[in-house]
Amino acid sequence: MISLFRSIALLAALGLGATAHAAADPYKEPREAFQRAYEGVESGALETAEADSDALRDYPLYPYLQAARMRRAVTSGATSFEAVDQRIETFLALHGREPVTRDLRRTWLVSLAERQSWSTYLKHYRDSAGDDAQRCQSLVARIALLPPEAPLDENLVADVAKQWLTPQSVPECEQPFAWLKARDRLTPALIEQRARLALVAGNLAFARQMIALLPPPQAAPLQLRALLIENPRRVIDTLIATPSTKIDADTLLDGWTRFARKDRPGAIARYDRLMQARQLDEKAASPYALALALALAWDREPAALTYFDKTDAASFDDAAREWQVRAALWTQDWALAARAIASMSATSRQTARWRYWAARAAEQSHDPALARQLYTSVLTDDNYYSAIAAARLEQSVQPHPEKLVVDPTQLIEIQQLPALTRAHQLLLCNLRTLAGVEWQYGYETLSENARTQAIHLAAAWGWYDQAVTTASQRQVFNDYALLYPRPFDEQVTAGATLTKLEPELIYGVLRQESLYRADAASSAGARGLLQLLPETARRTAQAWNRPKPTADELFDPSINVPLGAAQLRGLIDKFGGQTAVALAGYNAGPNAARRWLPAKAIDADIWVENIPYNETRAYVQRVLWHSIVFAWLRSGQPQRTESWLARITPDSESVVLGTL
Repeated sequence: MISLFRSIALLAALGLGATAHAAADPYKEPREAFQRAYEGVESGALETAEADSDALRDYPLYPYLQAARMRRAVTSGATSFEAVDQRIETFLALHGREPVTRDLRRTWLVSLAERQSWSTYLKHYRDSAGDDAQRCQSLVARIALLPPEAPLDENLVADVAKQWLTPQSVPECEQPFAWLKARDRLTPALIEQRARLALVAGNLAFARQMIALLPPPQAAPLQLRALLIENPRRVIDTLIATPSTKIDADTLLDGWTRFARKDRPGAIARYDRLMQARQLDEKAASPYALALALALAWDREPAALTYFDKTDAASFDDAAREWQVRAALWTQDWALAARAIASMSATSRQTARWRYWAARAAEQSHDPALARQLYTSVLTDDNYYSAIAAARLEQSVQPHPEKLVVDPTQLIEIQQLPALTRAHQLLLCNLRTLAGVEWQYGYETLSENARTQAIHLAAAWGWYDQAVTTASQRQVFNDYALLYPRPFDEQVTAGATLTKLEPELIYGVLRQESLYRADAASSAGARGLLQLLPETARRTAQAWNRPKPTADELFDPSINVPLGAAQLRGLIDKFGGQTAVALAGYNAGPNAARRWLPAKAIDADIWVENIPYNETRAYVQRVLWHSIVFAWLRSGQPQRTESWLARITPDSESVVLGTL
């Protein structure tokens, strides 16, 4: 039964009966002992359990220390494999599929494969948790354990063939693939399938390895497809010059689509000639016109409308219609924008985005009543479009909070679950990845109501990224007090003071970039709350006369936030005070943002809608909305967004008409 002090502490953290008499954390000392021991094992120490105190043994994370010690024993080879294998088997039997077994099982399977202990390997291998290497080793194990002179195992053949169908080389599977080939079951059809997968993935070198294994008649069309990927212009010119050259429709369309994306002017120059050479009528030519139209729309080229006009209605899906609308907006063809929106599915048409643009089209078509009706319908959606619709209506933005009611009894029950207790302790030990796995393991056992209540639990622990992620899974978006905390006020205030930016804008970027994770690191090397690349941070520090940070120092909020704010300030200044452009540059890079600037001034909402990267467009819109929410939470007052109606000008030297 949960102790009284822990109940009080949880309720206090949730604002439900705080008391000054809550007892101290009972796990403090064993947690510190665990951290010392765990860090020792991770650094290479081969410790034993003999000196562990009873308090440490009773600590919820003690199995993680045991697992770490066994992993170290396996990888060091310093002990008898027979003894450690027995310990691991006992441990896995005790803990079943609990998250604590995940890394241990993976490490042990690697060792078992190296030692060719195939019976034990297969006993403990879990296909659902295996990666390609482990899956291949399981096939090696099954082959090794086949009885001599046994009939061909068709299930094994099917499993090896399934693993064969991957678009890249898998060295761990060379033995099973050789086994399949030796039994004449590595058919040309399987080889062709793998070659096609590699071509779709753009893995040309590997695709050509596969193609070389095929008979010439079967290889020829795949070689042509590879050439189309590698040099589409040359192949398309050949196809125009030699209409009798055979090529299947899917290959030609794939090559044309790649060509159109890579060389828009070249595709325009060849479109009519290719259609004539291949004798494609209007219906057959429609997908080619659409591919070119989309490529041109991404570049905001007015010619996109010409090729959208050549596209048959049956070739459009909602994504294509969206880009047709964007192209129409860029050229301010409001009638076409209205027609394209009307042609979308009801699901897309009813989103806040397209109701807003339908309102804009109605306004430009001199139907103010319909425009007002549509703008008003968007106001309740609580997003970028509702905020900018309010500006169009000359109204303030008033978010619509929906408080997620707290159930104290259920919360106490949830946090008693062993998995969530472990998740909390792992979080406190700064083992966030493991904490996330334990959280998910426990979360999956909860009832629907309890899953929603778990949002409060994560927030009470200061685990803000988990709280927001769980809330998104539960479709809970509008409890702003819960989901828009301000745990870095000191650092954000320092950044705002340094750069003269609004704190709410900095918080908006912070929330979108890292979800409050000071230790966030991207695959591109960006670090910390505002996701700064080390080189960018050093340049920014130099420009602002601040100490150049090391890469690891970017995980320090007191360093990261002011430098991130300074980087944003620099972009805003670079783009003439145009915050939307600066935000696009923060996400996609300043060079991309500069490429996207218009040749002449254009309405900001049209410019934002035509940002070609879906990720960057969403980023700009979300950061702007976040800044509104943070400002509203701070002031308690509705917010004005008239500045969002400013026009985006061609370059930073232009007169600034306002900011967005």
